[in-house]
Amino acid sequence: MNMQATPFRLPEQVAFHRTELSQILSLYGRMVAAGEWRDYGISNLRDVAVFSVFRRTAEFPLYRIEKRPKLRNRQGQYAVIGAEGQVLKRGHDLKTVLRVLERKLIRAVD
Repeated sequence: MNMQATPFRLPEQVAFHRTELSQILSLYGRMVAAGEWRDYGISNLRDVAVFSVFRRTAEFPLYRIEKRPKLRNRQGQYAVIGAEGQVLKRGHDLKTVLRVLERKLIRAVD
């Protein structure tokens, strides 16, 4: 009897790559220094990776930075989503998408 073992695989998860996290954490550090943000959380799910930003611990996120690879050929795999669920910016380039939050940093410093 010829039985082949099928390898056990966990469901694939979407995650931010190290270079993506570096860009996000660079912005996060500047916003913490400006007193705008205080905490974050990262979720790696089956269809989406989410970096959530909080003003205070244990509240709803101010912003969610999402990566959805299935949308990469459509409107872009990256999105910044506000606290009310509105899409603030979506695109193919993470750095460009994060600029919507950079503008808020400039206002915070002024």
